Amino acid sequence: MAANAPSPYSPTVLDHYQNPRNVGAIEDADAVGVVENPACGDVLHLYLRVDGGTIIRATFRSFGCVAAIAAGSRLTELLTMASLERAAQLGQQDVVAALDGLPPMKLHAAALAEAAVRAAVSDLCRRRGATAQEGAAPWPVTT
Repeated sequence: MAANAPSPYSPTVLDHYQNPRNVGAIEDADAVGVVENPACGDVLHLYLRVDGGTIIRATFRSFGCVAAIAAGSRLTELLTMASLERAAQLGQQDVVAALDGLPPMKLHAAALAEAAVRAAVSDLCRRRGATAQEGAAPWPVTT
């Protein structure tokens, strides 16, 4: 990229890349999601601390591009104090919107974030004795 060329990234993406939030592992996390994009090599580890049906802390570790690091950072903010139901509904488009957009060639970073949430929820189900395939929710379901 030329010195004065505009960045393809939003100010939000650049801020989360340059100043990532909630970095690191949670010792004895209630749930861990680890996902990798074999096409580009990006890896995202998502750690959750859960109290009842609420995620009270979310952290991440990532090896990847600008967009992958920013997506991991922003994801932790989206998940902290969210209900598990909301977390399970979080999609790629939510991550893209929270980052104020991503270039088309970097949408894989938001897909990686969504996959990490799915993996962490599955891990929580396993740890609590339920499986996502059974459709059993490992947390209180509100209607």
